[in-house]
Amino acid sequence: MLRIFIMSLPPFALRASSAAAWLCLVCGVLSASAFAQTTTLAPVMVTGSREPAPINRLVGDVSVIDAEHIRASTADSIEELLQREGGIQVSRNGGAGQSAGVMLRGSSASSTVVLIDGVRIGSATLGQTDLSGISLAQIERIEILRGPASSLYGADAVGGVVQIITRRGKGPLDIAVHAAIGAYASRELDVFVSGSSGAFDYAATLSHEASDGVSALKPGDKNGYFNPDRDGFKRSSAQFRGGFIVAPGHRVGISMIDSRLRSQFDSADFDPSTNKLDPTPDFRNRFDTRVTSLDYRGAISTEWTMSVQASKEIDRLESGGTTFAGFDTSRQQLTWQAAWAPVAGQQFVAASERLDETVAADALAGAPKRRNDAVVLGYSGAFTGHKLQADVRHDHNSAFGNVDTGKLGWGFDLTPTLSLRAVAGTAFRAPSFNDLYFSGFGVATIRPERSQSVEVGANWRDGDSTAGITLYRNRVRDLIGYEPLAANCPPGFTDGCAANVSRARLQGATLNASQRVGAFSLRATVDFLDAKDDITGKRLARRAAHQETLGVDWSSGQWIIGATVVDVGARPDGAATLDAYQTLDLQARYKATLHCQIEAKLLNATNRQYEPAHDYQSFGRQAWIGVRYSSVGL
Repeated sequence: MLRIFIMSLPPFALRASSAAAWLCLVCGVLSASAFAQTTTLAPVMVTGSREPAPINRLVGDVSVIDAEHIRASTADSIEELLQREGGIQVSRNGGAGQSAGVMLRGSSASSTVVLIDGVRIGSATLGQTDLSGISLAQIERIEILRGPASSLYGADAVGGVVQIITRRGKGPLDIAVHAAIGAYASRELDVFVSGSSGAFDYAATLSHEASDGVSALKPGDKNGYFNPDRDGFKRSSAQFRGGFIVAPGHRVGISMIDSRLRSQFDSADFDPSTNKLDPTPDFRNRFDTRVTSLDYRGAISTEWTMSVQASKEIDRLESGGTTFAGFDTSRQQLTWQAAWAPVAGQQFVAASERLDETVAADALAGAPKRRNDAVVLGYSGAFTGHKLQADVRHDHNSAFGNVDTGKLGWGFDLTPTLSLRAVAGTAFRAPSFNDLYFSGFGVATIRPERSQSVEVGANWRDGDSTAGITLYRNRVRDLIGYEPLAANCPPGFTDGCAANVSRARLQGATLNASQRVGAFSLRATVDFLDAKDDITGKRLARRAAHQETLGVDWSSGQWIIGATVVDVGARPDGAATLDAYQTLDLQARYKATLHCQIEAKLLNATNRQYEPAHDYQSFGRQAWIGVRYSSVGL
C-alpha cells in the first residue's frame, strides 16, 4: 500500500522524497562535525490526542511553537509566524492588521479549526477564523495538528487544527515588559505579570499594537476601490488565566481573553446620485473577540483522569464606511472528558461535547441557531517500537444532521533515531450560517463538505539534528461554493445560490530539517502543493505550488543575530496570477543585563513589493527597535 501511494504521487512529490534524503544526509554530516550535543526532551502536546502526551508518542504530523520561538521570531503577527511552519500558507488582505486566515495542506481557511485553550473561535457566519484579531503577546505556545482531525475536533478540521495556548503562571512573581517602535509609525507595548503562591497560579497580559500602515489596495485595482489614504490598525488585548489546586491533583481554572481590533481598509459605497461607486469614505473594521472558560482537571485515581470545561466565545465584526453592517457569533460549549491509562504506554480517551451557536447579522433573518452534540472515543498505545492511534467521533447537528468521522495511524521506530508513520482519516466542513441562511444566497439543504485523506511520513532526530518528510493526499467532495445558474437552485433564487459545486484534490509534500553547529542554529522547511479543482482541473485560488523558509541564528555571549528568508511561489487569484516573492527579515538581540534585552529587526529588508492577495499590497522595508525586561531574568 505504501509503495502504491508513493508511486501514484505526482513528480514533484517524488522529487521531495529525494530532497528529504538529501536533508537527512546533510544533517547527519553536520551532526558528526558539530560540537557536543545535548539531548532535548520531547515537548508535551495536547492537541494531537486531546490529552497531554510527549510529541514523539503521537502518530501524526504535529509540531509545537514554544514561547522562546515566539518571542525570538521576527514575525509581525500570528499568521506570519504560522506561515513559516511546514504545510501552512497564509491569505491576508494587505499588511499587518488586515483580515487574515491560514490554509493547512491546501485546504481553505474555512477548513482549519482554531482553538484558544480548547475553545473554538471564529465567525460562524463567514465560516472561518480571522487571525488578525489575536495578539502574539498573550500566547505561551501554539500547537499544530496537520491532516484530518474531525475525529477529534469535529466540523471544519479538514486541513487540521491550530491551538493557541495562553500564558499560565508558575514560580515566583514575574513582571515582564516589552516595548518597540517601527516604521509606518508602528508601535507595540505589552505588560505581563505571572506567578504562583501556594495553591494559586495566575498570569495576566495587557498589550497594545498600532500602525499607520499603507493603503491596503494598489492603485488601479480591478474594482475601483483604491483610496490613497493609509489603512492602519490598532489592536488592544487583555488576557487572564488563573487556577486553584483544591486538593492534590485537582485544579480549577479560569481563562479570559478580550481582543479588540480597529482597522481601516479600502472599499466603495454606491452613490445613487451619480450611479457610480464612491471609494472616498474611510472604511473600517471593528472586530472584537471575547473568550471565557471555566475548567476542572483532576486525577480520580492512578489510572483515571477527568476534565470538564464550560466556555463562551463571542466573535463580533462591524464593517463599513458611511454605514456599518454587523456579524455576530456566540458560542457556548460544554465538554466532559475522561482518560484511562490501565498500563504505561496505553491510553483510552472518551469525550462528550455540546456546542450551541447563535448568529446575528443584518443579512440573516432573525437570529439563527444550531446545536451540535458529539461523542469521541480515542486510543493511543505503544508496543515495542510500534505506535498505534485511533479516533472515532459522531456529530449530530440540528442544521445538517449526523456525521461520523474516524482516523487510524500507525508508527514504527525503525531505529532509535528514525521513525515512520502512516495515517488515514476522514473529515468534514460544516456549511456556514451564510451558506444556509444568507438572504438571496443561502440554501438550508446544503450538505457538509466531506474528505478522505492518507499520509505517510518519516522523522529523524539525533541530538540537535532533525529532519522529516510527509507525503499526503486529500480528496474533498461536495465543495461549497457559488452556483450562478438560478435553474440549478431551489425555487425563488434569481441570482444564483450556495451549492455543493465541486470536488478537490489536495496533495503534496512537506520537508523540514534543523541543525545546531556550534554557535549557529539552522532550520528549513520546503513545501510542494498540488491543489486543484477536480472538475475544471484548475489550481485552487491563493495556493502556491511551492513555499520555502530558511532561518539561521548565530549566538555568542550576549549577542544573538538572525536571518529568515521566506519564498512563496506564484498563486492564482481570480483571473490573475500573483507573482512569486521572497522576503528577508534580519534581527539582532543584545542581552544587556540578566533582566534586560535590546532588540532590533529589519523586516522585508530588500523592500520587496508583492501582493499577498490580488490588488492588495503589504508593507515595504520596516525597521524596529525595542526593549524587553523580565524581573526574574531573561
